[in-house]
Amino acid sequence: MENITNKSVSRRSFLKGAALLASIAVVPAALVSKEAAAAKMAKAALQYQDKPKGGLECVNCVQYVAGKSAKANGTCNVVEGDINPHGWCLAYAAKG
Repeated sequence: MENITNKSVSRRSFLKGAALLASIAVVPAALVSKEAAAAKMAKAALQYQDKPKGGLECVNCVQYVAGKSAKANGTCNVVEGDINPHGWCLAYAAKG
């Protein structure tokens, strides 16, 4: 019976194995991050309100996606559902 502990692994074989393991680990991670990015939070979780908070309103937020007209509701990249352009939530981030 041959002693397997004395077997040497070539550098090429080792690198091929390492690359295969790395590619297997990357695929599920990429799928999870796409799902997480697509998930939106409920309005209540972000304390969404249909009125501005001080001078802060959705129309001036980087996450806001405008509706068909300036007065129409739009959508948000973070909050689910219709979003009033004059609303506000905790995810508010001013446009630069």
